Amino acid sequence: MKYALSAGAYKGKNVIELLEKVAEHGFHGLEYLNWRAVPDVKELVKAQDRLGVGISAVCTTFFNLVDGSKREQYLDGLVQTLDFCKAAGRPSIITQTGQEMPGIAREKQKRDMVETLKRCAALCEAAGVVLELEPLNGLVDHPGHFLQYSDESADVIDQVGSPCVKLVFDVYHQQITEGNVIRNAVAYLDRIHHFHIADNPGRKQPGTGELNYVNILKAIKGTGFDGFVALECGYTIDTDEALIQFKRDILSHVES
Repeated sequence: MKYALSAGAYKGKNVIELLEKVAEHGFHGLEYLNWRAVPDVKELVKAQDRLGVGISAVCTTFFNLVDGSKREQYLDGLVQTLDFCKAAGRPSIITQTGQEMPGIAREKQKRDMVETLKRCAALCEAAGVVLELEPLNGLVDHPGHFLQYSDESADVIDQVGSPCVKLVFDVYHQQITEGNVIRNAVAYLDRIHHFHIADNPGRKQPGTGELNYVNILKAIKGTGFDGFVALECGYTIDTDEALIQFKRDILSHVES
């Protein structure tokens, strides 16, 4: 498996400094979600070539998939993001679904989302980029977010039916929403493109809460998964020290 850091791991560092931190810790990618903040894509590409690591994921610019009237606005944002991906080495693109709309049947919103994602799929297939749908928990962090459960998320992916539209499985969110993390991560692996990890409660670095990340990551690795696992979390101590602890206490047991 490959491991990535999120841009929030080091406050105040620019994208190239963040990539240097990724390389320093022996990781493989950087989630730099706001791609518009990259000042010079050519300099980014030079740094990626020099360091041997690159941006592994970005976010698209507009997150409403459930409102069919906003489809063209969503697609326009995706096209802009795909242009960046082409220039920057084709990282994956993360999207959320937007808020459930009151007074409109849930199935109608789901149908509109699937139709928009089918339009996205054609664009992503042509670009060779994977668009990743992310369920979020509605209990703590994102009340009203449309897509929260693994089974419904997998059903959306199945209806779209494209190798370029997958899921990002956020272990923190799914622990809060439904538990059964290992069972769901393994059961839906063919729909999952990459993972986010953080501990619960608090969304801090693995090892600070209730989740047994040695067992979780071993189970994922045991499936043969070779994609990205990204630390999308805050830190209770100095980031460098926290990453050293993560590698020593968790990754050493997973990757041995």
